[in-house]
Amino acid sequence: MPKIQKSEQEWRAILDPEQFAVLRQKGTERPYVGKYTNFKGKGIYNCAGCNAPLYESSTKFDSHCGWPAFYQALPGALITEEDNSHGMKRIEIMCASCGGHLGHIFKGEGYNTPTDERHCVNSISLKFDPKDDVNSDAIYTK
Repeated sequence: MPKIQKSEQEWRAILDPEQFAVLRQKGTERPYVGKYTNFKGKGIYNCAGCNAPLYESSTKFDSHCGWPAFYQALPGALITEEDNSHGMKRIEIMCASCGGHLGHIFKGEGYNTPTDERHCVNSISLKFDPKDDVNSDAIYTK
């Protein structure tokens, strides 16, 4: 269950229209346009809606799919739900803190990752926090 709850009006006040469409209305940004698609910085990717930490940069990989791809989220950062929309069977991923739509998880695609998963995430639903020395223990002591 999301911890942060806001009205639609409150979300519209803090998110731009594109962010609102993705995070609150389960939209998808166009492929290859997001600022984090090819981004290589070291740090933590947070939810653009509530700033909750979601992914370490060390779990990001280039999947050539048009969106940022990660193979693993931080523990407890996501909630998932089966998504059978658009004639596809997918696993939707949402921020565990605010329920914002992030993207989808795809499994068994043959990527050489420790989890054999691709978390396909909309750039617009992320906010990057640069760190010189990424240490997941430090994330929980903020």
